[in-house]
Amino acid sequence: MDPQPPEIMLQFCKAMADESRLKIVGLLSTAEHSVQQLASMLELKEPTVSHHLAVLKQLDLLRLRADGNFRWYRLNEEVLGKISRAVFSRDSIARLAVSAGDRGSERKILDNFVDGERLLEIPVSYKKRLVILKWLINFFAPGISYAESQVNAILKPHHHDCATLRREMIGCGMLARDKGIYQRRPESEWRTAVN
Repeated sequence: MDPQPPEIMLQFCKAMADESRLKIVGLLSTAEHSVQQLASMLELKEPTVSHHLAVLKQLDLLRLRADGNFRWYRLNEEVLGKISRAVFSRDSIARLAVSAGDRGSERKILDNFVDGERLLEIPVSYKKRLVILKWLINFFAPGISYAESQVNAILKPHHHDCATLRREMIGCGMLARDKGIYQRRPESEWRTAVN
């Protein structure tokens, strides 16, 4: 698996930068729990626990099992291992320094087209659009399979035209699609040459 850009590390660290979420991950690493059990153990309200679980589910760190009216959660250790190897390898950490110098012009493009986490418009220029697509691909964890509805759910908060963005990411080789299942492709396979 290719080392990933700093955004993957930031996404993971943001998800883990909450004491309650860390406790939830710890509890789910030892056993399966329901929202109600977690709320009781952590002395939190159920909606608060549900919010924390939603953040962790965005990284696919949880497995869910339905049993009647109850939903049982446990840690997806396989995904945690993949993220750990992809994000916290020596090469990935070393890339932080290298990528810092290359990001000046990309940062300007992002500043012009992105407000917070929201894409203001899809750039017409292919070169600028590639910068936006590189930014968006970092919301997809490497080695994870996504249904089309999950891809749309990830892209929709950033821009309403998730279908165009999805097609562009496939066209550039950033996302692979096979029988309705999407996966982030290694950076070495992206077609990002500007003609």
